[in-house]
Amino acid sequence: MDAARLRSFMGTFRTKLKHTALLWLEGFREACCLHRVIIYCLRSRELAIRTGQCFLLNGFIFLGRNDLVARSILVLRSFVIPTLQWVLPDECPLTNSQESCPFGGIFRFYTFLRLGLIQLFYVSWFYPMYISSFILSTLWYNDIAKYGFFAIEKHGPSGLEPSGQKDTTANDKATDIEGVMIGIAEQVYSVLLLSFFFLEVYITGFIPHIGKALNFLLLSWMYAYYCFEYKWNYSGLSLDKRLDFFESNWPFFAGFGSPCVLAVFFYSPLVSYGVMAVLYPL
Repeated sequence: MDAARLRSFMGTFRTKLKHTALLWLEGFREACCLHRVIIYCLRSRELAIRTGQCFLLNGFIFLGRNDLVARSILVLRSFVIPTLQWVLPDECPLTNSQESCPFGGIFRFYTFLRLGLIQLFYVSWFYPMYISSFILSTLWYNDIAKYGFFAIEKHGPSGLEPSGQKDTTANDKATDIEGVMIGIAEQVYSVLLLSFFFLEVYITGFIPHIGKALNFLLLSWMYAYYCFEYKWNYSGLSLDKRLDFFESNWPFFAGFGSPCVLAVFFYSPLVSYGVMAVLYPL
């Protein structure tokens, strides 16, 4: 009896494992179908313009400045910070003990001032580049999703979900105040969900041995969900159906996000952001 149950369990496990692997491969294949970008850009001039602007901003301008940024960081770490430590020391030259130093308060002020000057360097040089690129990219991603969705709908249904009665219900709901409030609540929940995903990605990075694998898997899910959310917004799919679809097809989404995450996983955060911003519109 136990042997029969074990054989039944192993057969079910192999079937589910095969189904999971096929879904993952299907998601990976869908993410690698870059030829559709050319087709959709030929259908929509606006889509081609926005995609080109994203490539120009994040590819040539943002990534092109990485060499300058790297040199700036080198100058900061090898010249500016040592100079500030010499001008604003944090160790008392009279004694090895900071507590017994008669000028301990002054040296603590020097430390605070030196850290403030270093942060000022980041605020005036690095952060504006990140913020401007993030704002413009976010606005253009929304346009790319809109024009891409219209290009798909113009030449046939998307195939993700039926569009007849659901679209009518979504349009009726959008005209109602209660529907607007539900829409706002769904967007807030989506932001919180992605923020929680990002927090999990950050925390799993500190787990030894399996942290990198978990980090890769969570990043793949986060990237895939973020991509599909644009389409779901324009197709009028409710939040509960989005989450149900995501949970039911989690291997597909893990495979869909893997190519982009694989392309940035081994780079520094600065380069990873630029590469991710270039690959995301695709």
